[in-house]
Amino acid sequence: MSNRVFFFDTTLRDGEQSPGATMNLQEKLRIAHQLEVLGVDIMEAGFPASSQGDFESVQRIARQAKSIQVAGLCRCMDSDIDRCWEAVKDAKNPRIHTFLSTSPLHMKYKLRKDPEVVLQMIEAGVRRCAGYTDNVEFSAEDASRSERDFLCRVVETAIKAGATTINLPDTVGYAQPRKFADLIRYVIENTPNSDKAIFSVHCHNDLGLAVANTLAALSVGARQAEVTISGIGERAGNAALEELAMALRVRKDCYGLEHGIVTEQLYPSCRLLSMTIGQPIPNNKAIVGANAFAHESGIHQDGMLKNRETYEIMTPQSVGRNESNLVIGKHSGRNAVRNKFESLGYSLDDDQLQIVFEAVKALADRKKTLHDDDLMALVQEEVYRMPDLYRLRHVSVQSSDAGGVPPTAAVLMDVDGMEKSGAGFGVGPVDAIFNVINDMLGREPQLEQYAVNAVTGGTDALGEVTVRLREGEFSAVGRGAHPDILVATARAYVNALNHLAKKEKEGERLHCHPSPQTPLPRPSAL
Repeated sequence: MSNRVFFFDTTLRDGEQSPGATMNLQEKLRIAHQLEVLGVDIMEAGFPASSQGDFESVQRIARQAKSIQVAGLCRCMDSDIDRCWEAVKDAKNPRIHTFLSTSPLHMKYKLRKDPEVVLQMIEAGVRRCAGYTDNVEFSAEDASRSERDFLCRVVETAIKAGATTINLPDTVGYAQPRKFADLIRYVIENTPNSDKAIFSVHCHNDLGLAVANTLAALSVGARQAEVTISGIGERAGNAALEELAMALRVRKDCYGLEHGIVTEQLYPSCRLLSMTIGQPIPNNKAIVGANAFAHESGIHQDGMLKNRETYEIMTPQSVGRNESNLVIGKHSGRNAVRNKFESLGYSLDDDQLQIVFEAVKALADRKKTLHDDDLMALVQEEVYRMPDLYRLRHVSVQSSDAGGVPPTAAVLMDVDGMEKSGAGFGVGPVDAIFNVINDMLGREPQLEQYAVNAVTGGTDALGEVTVRLREGEFSAVGRGAHPDILVATARAYVNALNHLAKKEKEGERLHCHPSPQTPLPRPSAL
């Protein structure tokens, strides 16, 4: 048996189903590019049959990919499978990933099918996939709560029909490491043709055991791990890519397994995702959190001074935590700026470079030292944003603790190409900004979340603001970055309104012109 573990990343599919983690096309393309830089083997780009938008994003990612395998998810249904292949077929190495529930609970209440009918559906679905490509993965949804002997029949059927990868997911995070390892071992040893497929696991973190269950499965013969950056995903999320990669690397003495993840890209990848979805990395997050390599205890500090290995089992550099400042300021040239962004993994065309170049100059006038994180936030803000129906031009806020003088905000913005201005009051400066913008646009969204995060240290740090709005049946997340957090707040609010407007427009289009691509409910996490 090979000792090579394949990393299957589903950040763009299962990860995006995490509340507040929705990404636009340009953001998905950027994450997809970073996954290749990171050394991921297979990237699940989405669920093409769920909507026209998902189909188009998977198709674009497939066409952009250079060497990484690109997978699309589909149910064991002819229409889903056909749609999936249409989306991924232009990839250099496309994969169709199909699934069907196999636990008694799911078969009875979700599928409402007898086990024999489920076997027939698996055989027909996988065979249809294999008619398009020999790179077919089948997932037995809710495998950890499935009956062992039936699961063996499921796996045997799928492999006979053409599946080359078999995924046994812990769909609801119910499994325990020892018992999950026993299940994986049992299926591998008791399925007659198990040697003809690679076994995979997709573990959820509902009990905080996703990485532990994945490691347990790898120790008994699974050789593909399904993960997400920072462990984002449905409910409590998935196994975290960075945690699994470093566990296998640091404790190679335990597992004896190899992988192709470029560990120096772990922190940059998590940081990019954090800025893209507007969710800060928790300080105590393993591997990439701000405190992961911090030592406050006097005893620990003394040990570190004498020998770092006393309290560090890996170095910050091994996960990409290199603190390098940008030696670029307002006098730097375009080539220096281009080279710096290329070193950070960004490939910018001439128009994008010009936008970023001007933004760097403007930020350098405000901030003495520019860090890599500042630049990553800047390019996300200036380049990887959806085209705006509403565009903020200027915002001015006045606030005081003097009685009788309420906070005021004045806003100038473009609305569908026309300039509009407005002013008004609020109980605080943020409330005043939101009230003015709502009045100008005639909208009344409900604010569900408001969060502020400093990109770097220092009082001149670039501020990141995330807001989540809901209006009617639609909700959207907006993000903004600026040295002035009130400007960042206004940008984030307008960004969220743009996302709401886009969703409303798509909803109206699909309502008026129903088609086979009308959005389906998101599949449950495998």
